[in-house]
Amino acid sequence: MIGYVYILKDENHQFYIGSTINVENRFKAHLNKQTQTTSRMRDIKLVLKQEYPNIQIARLIERRLKKMKRKDYIEKIIEDGYIKMAY
Repeated sequence: MIGYVYILKDENHQFYIGSTINVENRFKAHLNKQTQTTSRMRDIKLVLKQEYPNIQIARLIERRLKKMKRKDYIEKIIEDGYIKMAY
């Protein structure tokens, strides 16, 4: 099953990185405040999504990105429009 890594950005320039098999449904859940981790974010925008061969790989990439905790790296990924990370 195909997996996706996605990045959300809010009005305060905070980021949220997630993975899912259905980006549209997951984004709706974020918008409807059904996700605790993003419930305090305001004016959420989906700024990047990238497809992977399966959800396991997408989750691996998500974990690696979250461990970096570098806002400048996330901004560069969004600017480039692509996550350049081997799996």
